[in-house]
Amino acid sequence: MSQGLPVSRLIDVSVNLAPLGAQFLNVDSLLIMGDSNVIDVSQRIRTYGDLQEVAADFGTSAPEYLAAELFFSQIPQPTQLYVGRWAHSATAGILNGAALNSTQQQLSNFTAISNGGVDFTIDGVARNLTALNFTGASNLNGIATIITTALSGHATCVWTGEFFQVTSSTTGTSSTVAYATAGAGTDVSALLGLTSASGASTPINGIAAESALAAVTILDDLKTQWYGLTVASPDIVDNDHIAIAGYIQASGNPHIYGISTTEPGALVSTTTTDIGSEIMALGYTRTFCSWSSSNSYSAASIFGREFTVNFQGNNTVIDLMYKQEPGIVAENLTSSQAAVLDTKRYNYFVNYNNGTAIIENGWMSGPAFIDEIHGTDALANELQVNVFNLLYTNPTKIPQTDAGVHQIVNVCEATCAAFVANGLLAPGTWTTGGFCNLKQGDFLDRGYYVYAETVALQATADRAARKSPPIQIAAKLAGAVDTVNILVNVNR
Repeated sequence: MSQGLPVSRLIDVSVNLAPLGAQFLNVDSLLIMGDSNVIDVSQRIRTYGDLQEVAADFGTSAPEYLAAELFFSQIPQPTQLYVGRWAHSATAGILNGAALNSTQQQLSNFTAISNGGVDFTIDGVARNLTALNFTGASNLNGIATIITTALSGHATCVWTGEFFQVTSSTTGTSSTVAYATAGAGTDVSALLGLTSASGASTPINGIAAESALAAVTILDDLKTQWYGLTVASPDIVDNDHIAIAGYIQASGNPHIYGISTTEPGALVSTTTTDIGSEIMALGYTRTFCSWSSSNSYSAASIFGREFTVNFQGNNTVIDLMYKQEPGIVAENLTSSQAAVLDTKRYNYFVNYNNGTAIIENGWMSGPAFIDEIHGTDALANELQVNVFNLLYTNPTKIPQTDAGVHQIVNVCEATCAAFVANGLLAPGTWTTGGFCNLKQGDFLDRGYYVYAETVALQATADRAARKSPPIQIAAKLAGAVDTVNILVNVNR
């Protein structure tokens, strides 16, 4: 029986769910690039939430682990780290089998086989394994050893704890391992999870050795968004650092590069070939150099402290000067040695004669401070994302009128106000040329000034192209006090 006419005949209600806005760039993420043979050149990058996860992959002696240890040792502790692969040497072709579940891993599946067979094509040549006898194997590592022996030096097989992996014994672009196929006797190709049908990963071909810069450009082109970069490898040389620093300075994706060095020449005033001197001469404001006489990865500690800043908080922006470097031995320096390091714009962890040790300087190799670049990158990103979201989530449109442009100005002002709250910006005197009502010498009582020209003055072509008038922002950095000069006059 009908329960009556639908009300929608008279009153129709539709619900439009607003899209989720774009997310801010993670300016607290560090990428450690290393050349350990752990991450393959197909995957290239992995994410880690703590040091234990790094140790599970790299052990506790790899350069990547040693750098990660410094990063995660900072207080407060950062929460996200990426490790990327640099193919410093030519790599081998690899076939990663399917992950075997607990039932598939049961040893009895294998020990029942005394005449197994599996065919591989390695480096373009067929390798047909026959008469594989698994009956005496005591674990899956033993199964892998039997296969390695049968491969007669052309490749190796290992059990990773999750899957079988076959690696060619050669390296370079001709090094390949294709999917396994059925062999003579009792076919074990699917049992090993090494066939396409059983779910093995796409074979990874070997590649030629690449420069450090080539690796960085590849890692920067991935979907993973990293912000800070440091290299953990004993094989990197100054020319690599200089090439990477140049790329980071000019990259369209904002990044900061941290160089660690133990060069004794850093302490010598007449030496100009140390990496700090070379990077400083280039004036790069997105690279910093960290010097330690005993630790090759000290930049990771600086990143760990800087990258705990929460730009959404109140009074959260920091100055790296006076902060600590857990895991780094503090230097005992003379005043003249410290002056040389300062002249070359190094950062270092040093003892003072009052029983304390602090990070000295906190600056880039060019004329800027690390916290300034980090903070202004965060400000630029939040301005960009907030204005994008204003346009993206609006169900109708932002009109090309003064009222519409004022909505954009309001978003910019709200964003700047948040960066006054977190401590990056503050009221102060504007000391350079101004625009509109702002003049040099004016006091910015809010710490920022946002201006947009009226739509009526827009060029016809810009209006036809639906462009907003330019939005101009004057933002006054809060700065920081690092040194104090106190004069005491005593009268008797």
